[in-house]
Amino acid sequence: MSNANFNVTGILERVVSLDASDLHLTVGVPPVVRINRQLSTLSDYSSLTVEDIEAFLSQVLEPEQKDIFDVNRELDFSVALGTKARFRVNAFYQKGYPSVSLRHVPMVIPTLDQLNMPPIISSLCELRQGLVLVVGPTGHGKTTTVASILDRINELRAEHIITIEDPIEFIFTNKKSLIEQREMHTDTSSWDLALRAVLRQDPNVVMLGEMRDYETMAAALNVAETGHLVLATLHTNSASQTMERIIGTFPEGRRAEIQLQLAQILEVVLSLRLVPAKDGSVLPAVEIMLASEAVKNLIREGKTQHLDNIINTSSNLGMVSLERSLAQLVVDNKVDEAEAIKFALKPDEFRRLLK
Repeated sequence: MSNANFNVTGILERVVSLDASDLHLTVGVPPVVRINRQLSTLSDYSSLTVEDIEAFLSQVLEPEQKDIFDVNRELDFSVALGTKARFRVNAFYQKGYPSVSLRHVPMVIPTLDQLNMPPIISSLCELRQGLVLVVGPTGHGKTTTVASILDRINELRAEHIITIEDPIEFIFTNKKSLIEQREMHTDTSSWDLALRAVLRQDPNVVMLGEMRDYETMAAALNVAETGHLVLATLHTNSASQTMERIIGTFPEGRRAEIQLQLAQILEVVLSLRLVPAKDGSVLPAVEIMLASEAVKNLIREGKTQHLDNIINTSSNLGMVSLERSLAQLVVDNKVDEAEAIKFALKPDEFRRLLK
């Protein structure tokens, strides 16, 4: 087999036709795709060479991006396949060779109903201020969920929405709202500068692609505290872990201040898992922690280890534990028990809920 016809358009069209979520290009193996969370090799391609991957990158990188990649040895950017699809791309080196990972981003932003999200999440689109956090592992729908919430706001209200992303993924079309999207390295040089400047840009809603460190967390909290609605993602496993992570990122001397600030501005934490369903699709299991008075008090006092108990005993308010969400998928005969338990943070609790 030869990769003589290996080019950007051909391989990306193949990903779209297969409805794959990801594409991996690595020296020494054929292209690998992920379909419904399962990896498989495109066997009609031969093993990729350094030249194959360098040729691919030469077709998608601007000269300035190539310079950054050569220096940093890794780079986030996006690629469009005409009007068919977009891809979030990370180029990096491993074992001294270039590699590329691409995530397929649909051109049409799915609705919350299409994502099978619980109805309570639609109410988030009515929020005018505060902090909304969507958390979970990589590849479990955080960015898509945030995009769906933003697009619903776009349909309902005339707001000025500013996103800060690395890179831009979903492309929004103005409906009732004005949406401006800023991309790292192209439109701004740093998260910190972009977040400091955003308050001078008259926003109503700010979306932060990811809260990565002390500076971005502090700036995001300040934006929410000044009466804006802030949506952000974080790579954490649960609501309680999210609070611990944010508070623990700050120096010891500032933590009491941050606990108070979080208690004042937090609206909700959604923790997502995409679980393989019996019909071959994937369905979301969603932990929902709403900022009730009990939740705010625990955050204010730094007792985040007790947040799980509040979630478990506050179903009347709309809160749901991850284990209960997983158990419901099994009870509804949508997901196998053996599959669901793989995603449970507390397997014993999951089993108890199924009895």
